[in-house]
This record gives sequence, C-alpha cells and structure tokens, in this order.
Amino acid sequence: MVLRQRGESDALQSVALMQQGSVADLTTDISILAARMSLECRLLMADSIILATSRVFGPTIWTQDSDFEGIEGVQYVAKKKV
Repeated sequence: MVLRQRGESDALQSVALMQQGSVADLTTDISILAARMSLECRLLMADSIILATSRVFGPTIWTQDSDFEGIEGVQYVAKKKV
C-alpha cells in the first residue's frame, strides 16, 4: 500500500523500519487472550491477535484501522480524506 500511495522510496524506507522490529510467536496464551478480546472488543480475530500480542509484549499499537478506535493501548489516527 505504501508503494502505491507514496512511491518506491517511501516503501523501501517503511520496509527498513519494519526490519528493526521483532516477530512474536502466536502462543496458546496469546491465542486464548485474543479470543477473549475478540468478544469483548468486537474485533475480527486477526485484529484481536494483534491487540493480544501488544498486551503481552507491551508496545502501543499505532493504526488507522477504525476498528481499534477507543481501545486502551491503541493510538488511532484517522485516515486523511483524499
């Protein structure tokens, strides 16, 4: 999406930033927490896995996905209308 919206230079910069992160395994504990959060927050399972993983490991989620709006530990930034 970055490539389409912002160009190759910004896309490569985004990849470089993502490579500085780490990958977390989807453990049984995270899966169970995600299932609970899916019900509590009315999130799709994929979104609840992201939220549960952040709760276990501590980082703040930054997103433009309005499904996360108002959820603790999430910084929601509305998309700019083009």
